[in-house]
Amino acid sequence: WLAAEGHAVVSLGYRASWMARWPAQLEDARSAIRWLRTQAGRYGLDPDRIVVAGGSSGGNLAGVVGTAPAPAGETVSSRVAGVIDFYGASDMLTMPVNVPGPNRGDAELARSNGAKLLGGIVRDRPELARQVSTLHLVSPDDPPFLILHGDRDPEVPLEQSERLHARLRATGVPSELVVLKG
Repeated sequence: WLAAEGHAVVSLGYRASWMARWPAQLEDARSAIRWLRTQAGRYGLDPDRIVVAGGSSGGNLAGVVGTAPAPAGETVSSRVAGVIDFYGASDMLTMPVNVPGPNRGDAELARSNGAKLLGGIVRDRPELARQVSTLHLVSPDDPPFLILHGDRDPEVPLEQSERLHARLRATGVPSELVVLKG
């Protein structure tokens, strides 16, 4: 349906947390974007209008792609023109599965997706956790965001998207948050 509206869609693959630790996922996404930009003429694409989108962990990765500083020495840009974040975690440090609590001791925390991604309990790797947290990477030169999140999401609290939206707007980055009822 997006193609019918004049949009090209490319699905990129990246190594999941069980295959590789952070920042492999960001490196994979950036590599794909650089390749797409170099091949844009071949496929009739506008290399200046690349937007990333993803849901859940893909939403988190899309957000980080849009906010992480560009790598030094990058000869082909991996920056994007926009981000569509479908219910991605924006702050690994405050995701409930990464925070100690009732029935969440160190053994449980070590089994969380965040721990798998970072190679250990999130609270023990705060700097690395911030590198994979869109909320902590926001800067005024970031592209516009569209954030979609259900108000009953059982995995990623709506607050993750609300806090990201507020930070983006406070920093001067255009952002729209759409909360889906139910």
